Amino acid sequence: MSATDISRPEAPNELAITFFYYRDLLQAMRFYEDILGLSLAIDQGWCKIYRICPGAHVGLVDETKGMNKWAAIKPVQLCIRVPCVDDWYAYAKVKQLDGLSQLFVNDQIGIRAFVFNDPEGYQIEIQTATRAGA
Repeated sequence: MSATDISRPEAPNELAITFFYYRDLLQAMRFYEDILGLSLAIDQGWCKIYRICPGAHVGLVDETKGMNKWAAIKPVQLCIRVPCVDDWYAYAKVKQLDGLSQLFVNDQIGIRAFVFNDPEGYQIEIQTATRAGA
């Protein structure tokens, strides 16, 4: 059988996980559980996978054991869409989250949002769509 005889599998995807790498896994776990309210879906010991919403997850990895290592510069952002960004913004202000931005509107892409940093510098955006299809 040649490479041209094989096609991409058509079965639907089952799960999506984005992995972040941490020096202090316990601190990251407390943040994602206590501040963001995410629930642990899969516990692999040195990797903790949290459910964001159906099908979407974030994996927190002990950088000493994972496939990648911790890095000071985090060129990635975790975005979570919520029904009411204003409620989340009020909560974020009370919690005095690191790097908390002002609430902003981006009419071009149809969102109302704010950002903050997790304990090791990953940026998290909380947003609400301002129009259908955004």
